[in-house]
Amino acid sequence: MRILLVCDVLGEENNGTTIATMNLVRALKSKGHDVRILCADQNKRGLENYFIVKNLSFGKLLDKYVAKVGVTLAKPEKSVIEKAMEGVDLVHIMLPFALGKAAVKIARKKGIPMTAGFHCQAENFTAYIKLNRLQLLNHLVYQHFYNKVYRYVDAIHYPTEFIKQTFEANIKKRTNCYVISNGVNGRVKKKVVEKPVTLKDKFVILSTGRYAREKSQDTLLKAVALSKYKDKIQLILAGQGTKENAYKKLAEKLKLTPIFKLYDRDEIVNVINYSDMYVHPADIELEGIACLEAIACGKLVIVSSSKLSATKSFAVDDKCIFKSRNAKDLAKIIDYFIEHENERLVYEEKYLKESGVFNQDECMAQMEKMMKEVYELAREREKNRLLLRSAK
Repeated sequence: MRILLVCDVLGEENNGTTIATMNLVRALKSKGHDVRILCADQNKRGLENYFIVKNLSFGKLLDKYVAKVGVTLAKPEKSVIEKAMEGVDLVHIMLPFALGKAAVKIARKKGIPMTAGFHCQAENFTAYIKLNRLQLLNHLVYQHFYNKVYRYVDAIHYPTEFIKQTFEANIKKRTNCYVISNGVNGRVKKKVVEKPVTLKDKFVILSTGRYAREKSQDTLLKAVALSKYKDKIQLILAGQGTKENAYKKLAEKLKLTPIFKLYDRDEIVNVINYSDMYVHPADIELEGIACLEAIACGKLVIVSSSKLSATKSFAVDDKCIFKSRNAKDLAKIIDYFIEHENERLVYEEKYLKESGVFNQDECMAQMEKMMKEVYELAREREKNRLLLRSAK
């Protein structure tokens, strides 16, 4: 098939949506499909099968903020979208933003079958304006996503059952859908990695994710400060984001010296493997690939109880779940597993047994199957339509 991926957000592979997109691109290409990408990543101009639109501008101040978040947004240029769609068999929308919405309109007019991924919670959006606790606003955002994009596509890809149920509860409708994890790459696996010399005597706690309000790294910082073993712990916050300076100031106030660093894809696998514990404190999480990567490496994973986070479903039992945004409760769990090393090792084995469920090759095979089924059904509908027309 000739497949067009429409990407409102695409750039360096340092965020979940871009990583999911590029994994899908590589998987589809490896299976012989002709894959086109429509995006606003100006670094891709001139590359084969890339169709580049201009960046969407909100004015100097907002543009600077968006850039600080680490993404660029796409301006829906009709001529570029139409060119990208010439001769394609299926369009897959990655996000329900401006470019995705415009692509849906054009694909409908052209009669091209469509699928769409669900990679953005309403709360991800409203958290940036500190209004994520307003349920009515979140509900309206979900309704907007549905009205502009998801109601028109032939199938929706949900990375987790959690986000499927959340979306359908908000729009009060059942959707034609496939629940498929974005998966964990095969190179992310358990292996023996020695701790750096400077960390040899430390209990290393890792947390990976964008430094953002909804990721709640501040809760983890406070928990480490409350731990009886504060001086023994080395906290690593792997990532980047708008809250970096605020978290550094908080760490200084708490007399902590965490490592703040954005690691490349190979480095982070080593860091996961030499860590003693992985904590995912996010309040809002649609899937949490970083958490799944820690599971794939057989780490003890501690997650938040937040009702807006899918990662709590990854916990092997309640001992691995702390009360959302409750630093004192998290500190108790950290201390318990430091004091009970043998039990921690048992939990590592429990998590490792769960890791196969998220094999990326299998997940990508399911994505391909979804697209093929949608395409074949669309062809069947068109065939039946032409037969009815000729019968008249």
